[in-house]
Amino acid sequence: MVRTIVIDDEPLALQLVEGYVEKTPGLELAGKFDNPLDAMDFLSSQKIDLIFLDIQMPDLNGIEFARTLEKGRKIIFTTAYANYAVEGFRLDAVDYLLKPFSYEEFLKAVNKAKKLINLEDAALSNIESNNEFLFLKSEYKIKRINFNDILYIEGLKDYIKVFIQNDPKPVLSLTSLKLLESKLPETRFMRVHRSFIVNLQKINTIERSRIIFGKAYIPVSDQYKDKFQEYLDKNFL
Repeated sequence: MVRTIVIDDEPLALQLVEGYVEKTPGLELAGKFDNPLDAMDFLSSQKIDLIFLDIQMPDLNGIEFARTLEKGRKIIFTTAYANYAVEGFRLDAVDYLLKPFSYEEFLKAVNKAKKLINLEDAALSNIESNNEFLFLKSEYKIKRINFNDILYIEGLKDYIKVFIQNDPKPVLSLTSLKLLESKLPETRFMRVHRSFIVNLQKINTIERSRIIFGKAYIPVSDQYKDKFQEYLDKNFL
């Protein structure tokens, strides 16, 4: 199921796209907004696969709003202004629907979006993890992550951040910490908190039930403390 939201400040246009979404198999309408700022808050806490986005809106137009989103969001622009088409495709929009558009045109754009989403999902499912590395989808790319380079992993709702040694920018991926944990070698990685997994081989300093990686302090919660202490005891001199 492809989860979608619609953003348009025109009530009739919002209602039209909402109706199109609701009668299209494989689409789920997760929300509708007449203000992109409200949608921004929603997107920060929800997994959304596809956004139907108007361009001419007050305060923040659709092009400006699209620039604030992380790369990889699937967007179909819906607008009455053809002069924005070039800019829309520069933002890697899936399609650009010029109002008034028919259901046939809408469906064609949706099928294009579904194909892209399915191709990305298939690419990930066909890549098997092993004891040395795995592949993660990050933004528009599929990145190889070597286990030996990982310091720790942080879970953030539907996302994870993988912190890499000697790399100031973590790898952000739309997946769950639980799923990633199942792909990691148990002898090398341990969950020490509901939001953190650490690379045991990279631990150098522990202070007051916290694992220190540079300026980052990873808490060891009560739920995982016994297991972590057992690991320490086995390797304690």
